[in-house]
Amino acid sequence: MHYSILIVDDSAVIRHSLRFWLEQNDWTVCGEAEDGQEAIDKAQQLRPDLVLLDLSMPRMNGFEAARELRRLHPSLPLLMFTSFETPDLEEQAIAAGCNMVISKSDSSQLLLNGIRRYLPAVA
Repeated sequence: MHYSILIVDDSAVIRHSLRFWLEQNDWTVCGEAEDGQEAIDKAQQLRPDLVLLDLSMPRMNGFEAARELRRLHPSLPLLMFTSFETPDLEEQAIAAGCNMVISKSDSSQLLLNGIRRYLPAVA
């Protein structure tokens, strides 16, 4: 089974890099969004199996988007993938509806493990 992932990040370079990396690992990227509002719209249209969500974005940040995505799609896995690292970030992200937080400075293996945790049928 191939799962679909929605990438949400205001940086086109990061979105394209993530798309390339995810597709190399046999996942399907169903779409990209550059801010939280676009993420909500695309999630409604595309029905992804998982959302990779940045924190700092224009119009609507990752916390706001996570709260709305969680309300609309209660079982949709939301992984916050961010460059911010503050002591209470993970607690705030979980409270907003994210399943886990992965730092962009962490190894790609941590991101891979995080995705596999929520999309386990992918080898």
